[in-house]
Amino acid sequence: FLAFIPLKVFFFLCQFYWPDYEIINTLGEGTFGKVVQCFDHRGGRVALKIIKNLEKYRGAAKLEISVLENIRERDPDNKHHCVQMLDWFNYYGHVCISFELLSLSTFDFLKANNFLPYPVNQIRHMARQICHAVSFLHDNKLTHTDLKPENILFVNSDYSLIYNAEKVWNNFIEAEINAVRLVDFGSATFDHEHHSAVISTRHYRAPEVILELGWSHPCDVWSIGCILFEYYEGFTLYQTRENKEHLAMMERIQGPIPHRMIQRSRQKYFHCGRLDWNECSKAGCYVKAKCKPLGKYLLSQGTEHHQFFNLLERLLEYEKHPLFSPACL
Repeated sequence: FLAFIPLKVFFFLCQFYWPDYEIINTLGEGTFGKVVQCFDHRGGRVALKIIKNLEKYRGAAKLEISVLENIRERDPDNKHHCVQMLDWFNYYGHVCISFELLSLSTFDFLKANNFLPYPVNQIRHMARQICHAVSFLHDNKLTHTDLKPENILFVNSDYSLIYNAEKVWNNFIEAEINAVRLVDFGSATFDHEHHSAVISTRHYRAPEVILELGWSHPCDVWSIGCILFEYYEGFTLYQTRENKEHLAMMERIQGPIPHRMIQRSRQKYFHCGRLDWNECSKAGCYVKAKCKPLGKYLLSQGTEHHQFFNLLERLLEYEKHPLFSPACL
């Protein structure tokens, strides 16, 4: 009968019918179900992802398990900064996946810190790990497709308090202990699999996806650029919900979209080879107020800051190449 009950009742009954796992609290919630912290009586604390008992979610969960098994097989020593699946099972129609227990997401830490930016040396340390993880996925013919700060978790989020002359006080995770992990492989796609037309959360979506040109590994590279910008500034680079406005923001920040991409697209956003956009409209004024050329977002003229923006320019190229070596960071 557990196959037909709501998740709230399911969690209550688990305390009586599920002796291996003791639910401690809820870590997160989504359309798919919930993630809870559990005490596994066979091996300590774990994070358990419990999927709703609906066929479409069960099917997606099985695809995610396939990806996670592939990652575990190719990285048995957990060296490539991807979350490790410990076990999975089907409990009365609810697919359950257990993971190593991690700490706050990089977004939640930013939010708890009043959206004060991360220091540049902190960003470098995280960027190296993120690029290493994504490069590992690409080498194994996988595209994550949903990279965002919420899907990058700290292994340990203990912090020190440092003084920032411009922003007053700032919580700061010490670089030596701020290991991160990529999580949520529910949308990850192997190269040989069907590629959905629309991928990624809006703010981190690559131009080739918006223009319906087809996508591959480079769409993850674009997402990394958007993520690192957010770490640096404390706010999202593309604050929009509509495709044409999104493209207008890209052109304001990074210059005109290449003619080759326009020609290959269905051109519904363009007229005579240019973006069909009225800068004097209400939306046009919003974009002009919200966005400026990328280099004008520099917070300092220091060498590290200029080097960081050189990296952002490479990550946010319209026509990108596969991810370069993390060793260059």
